[in-house]
Amino acid sequence: MRGYGKSSYGEAFADVYDAWYPGVSDVDATVTLMGDLAGDGGRVLELGAGTGRLAIPMARSGLRVVGVDASAAMLEQLRRSDPTGLVEAVEGDMVTDLPDGTFDAALVAYNTLFNLTADGEQQRCFDAVASRLRPGGAFVVEAFVPDEPFRDGDEVRVRSMTADQVVLSVEVYDAARQTAEGHFVELNHGAPVTLRPWSIRYATVPQLDAMAAAAGISLADRWGAVDRTPFDGAERHVSVYRR
Repeated sequence: MRGYGKSSYGEAFADVYDAWYPGVSDVDATVTLMGDLAGDGGRVLELGAGTGRLAIPMARSGLRVVGVDASAAMLEQLRRSDPTGLVEAVEGDMVTDLPDGTFDAALVAYNTLFNLTADGEQQRCFDAVASRLRPGGAFVVEAFVPDEPFRDGDEVRVRSMTADQVVLSVEVYDAARQTAEGHFVELNHGAPVTLRPWSIRYATVPQLDAMAAAAGISLADRWGAVDRTPFDGAERHVSVYRR
């Protein structure tokens, strides 16, 4: 999408993210999983930490959490919810701006890895994370399982509608490139139109496994959700790769 950059999603969604996506994944189960993987007081790296939906509860559980996000607006929301600074918030790219040091575990939740859309960028992310994991450390990737055959073409649908607001979703799919992008078009009575752009480049489960192998880490577990339910044709997966 022309004009779309690293911080575009965060800048467009920071003010509505928590309201629009309150239950996208199980926060308590995520905290438990990351605590089990990192150990008591372990150091955890979260990529695309956003508003702190997961980072703050992990930090409150006793984990030492560093959250990286490209959007200043998202991190401002995180800091408002974390006034004592339990989470170390880093504004930057989740490939080239990862903090130095060693981590016991890393997490990229709810399709966030797919926000990396440039050629080879997801592989570089795997490489960067793997280089920061302690021996035996875990990288947790939570993502959807793409429909096959991949979707192609465009679509317009209604996301939500009230008496004074309509939110439309305009979506464009490119099966050959494994991309999807679009806008949420927010129409509020008596107010200017608000555009909220998004763009992803998705990967299949075997493609993610290949990226991990190339980075020197290997699959240890795979579940259908963060509560560790079995992965058996699920629409989502939680994959744990270990160094």
